[in-house]
This record gives sequence, structure tokens and C-alpha cells, in this order.
Amino acid sequence: MDEFDLGVPRQILDSLPDDDDAARQDMQRAVAGLEARLNEAVDAAADEREAAQGVVDALERLEDQLDQYDEFVPELRAWGQSPIYAIAWRNLQADLIMQIQEVGWVAERLDRERNYRTVEDGIRLSDR
Repeated sequence: MDEFDLGVPRQILDSLPDDDDAARQDMQRAVAGLEARLNEAVDAAADEREAAQGVVDALERLEDQLDQYDEFVPELRAWGQSPIYAIAWRNLQADLIMQIQEVGWVAERLDRERNYRTVEDGIRLSDR
């Protein structure tokens, strides 16, 4: 199984204010931590299905965070605040989801694992 090699896209870093190196470093540390956790989960997995479970867990967390940051944007605008950081973090979450899904073995297992979880949760596709 391929390892994850994630990064913060240049356009997201460039969208931040020029004088805010701390935000750039925070993003890079967050991505490095996610990459390390994903690679550790894959290395510790007994098989490809268990590895896929760890990846889907991470993807679901990223999707939740994306939604949270997306909700902050109109709220910040309503309070007269700049939403630039919320937008940058939202875009980072979306880009990380795409980067993870581009890893060869993940793409093959992702739908299968998500479908399995849907059935496991008691939701039957025929019930829709």
C-alpha cells in the first residue's frame, strides 16, 4: 500500500495575509500530523480493509471540519469580520480530502468501505 504524502497547496498559503507566518506554520503542522497519523494507521493495520477503515475515519473527520469552517464564513461576515482564515482552512480540508482520495489503493477501497458502513449502521439502500 502506498504511503500518504500530503501537503498544503501554495494557493491556500498565498491566500493568507502576508504577515501571518504563524497561520502558515499551523497549517503545515496540521497537515504533517494528519499525514503521520494516516501512515501510522496504515502501517499498523492487519490488512487492507483495516487500513481503509482508518482512512475513512480520517476522511469523515475532514468532511466534518470542512462543514464547520464553511459555516463560519457567513457568520464571520455577519459580524463584520474577515472570513479569510475560515475560507483557507475550509479549502485546506477539501484539498486534503482530494489528496487522500488520489492515493491508488484508497480510491479502490473507499466506496466499498463507505457502503459497508452504511449497511453496518442499519441503513439499507433499498429503504430510500
